[in-house]
Amino acid sequence: MANKKALITGITGQDGSYLAELLLDKGYDVYGVIRRLSAPNVWRIQHLLERVTLLQGDLLDQLSLIKAVEKSQPDEFYNLGAMSFVPASWDQPMLTGEFNAQGVTRALEAVRSVNPKIRFYQASSSEMYGRVREVPQTEMTPFYPRSPYGVTKVFGHYITVNYRESYDLFACSGILFNHESPRRGIEFVTRKITDGVARIKLGLTDQLMLGNRDACRDWGFSGDYVRAMWLMLQQDQPDDYVIATGEAHSVQEFVEVAFAHVGLDWQKHVGVDPRFLRPAEVDHLIGDPGKAKRQLGWEPSVNFSQLVTMMVDADLDRIKSGQLIA
Repeated sequence: MANKKALITGITGQDGSYLAELLLDKGYDVYGVIRRLSAPNVWRIQHLLERVTLLQGDLLDQLSLIKAVEKSQPDEFYNLGAMSFVPASWDQPMLTGEFNAQGVTRALEAVRSVNPKIRFYQASSSEMYGRVREVPQTEMTPFYPRSPYGVTKVFGHYITVNYRESYDLFACSGILFNHESPRRGIEFVTRKITDGVARIKLGLTDQLMLGNRDACRDWGFSGDYVRAMWLMLQQDQPDDYVIATGEAHSVQEFVEVAFAHVGLDWQKHVGVDPRFLRPAEVDHLIGDPGKAKRQLGWEPSVNFSQLVTMMVDADLDRIKSGQLIA
């Protein structure tokens, strides 16, 4: 019996790399769509390059997505490619929309035109809730996005629902709350904190400047969350699921756990820089993963403090080894 095949957009990102590992461990043939860049950004999947097949493609280019689907003939298509850094969406709102909204439509059209039997996963986001209407947030909570990123993710979410209902595609959306790892981009606040703590501990700097430390998020481990993506595409019927831990922690708590892990007093090192404040802040996100637990049998395996210390330790090891950027 032939191996199952999966196509992943965004394979070079945090989630894409963990998902590729998971699928390879399950015996899949894994294909990844990567954009043509002057300097390829493949450090997260460097250890997988001999085991995956990379195809040139771009969410801005419909024909390239169709060709990628034709070449890979996947059983499952995971659309993880996106403009994923929320603050940047204020600087480039039109481009964010092209990737995160119309890019989803292009991916769905590629599936519909090549093989409507392909199972499709769309990466939705807790940022769609924005100014939250209820706590915790469920699959039925109304959306109120507070950034161009959040707005585009709402479009991507509903166009996936629309294709599922209009064309009978097996199309699911995972409404993933914040999920982090040592592979998180350095521009994200969690990685900025753990990288900063490691540098302070090793005497390379003495200050860490942050924005709003009162913001609360539901943080989990990316490796746990990609398992939920896979589980969604193994069900009898397509549906949408909130993936979260059900616990909220503030940026301040993240700071305190990270500094305490290396025996430092955060108050001696942390300051506020107004440049890092958003035009419209999302203050409190916490998800209710009850449906995913009941229907998918999914549970997170890494708790908040384990996640923070894992990231700090990884940054300490990285910097000690001389790899100063990631």
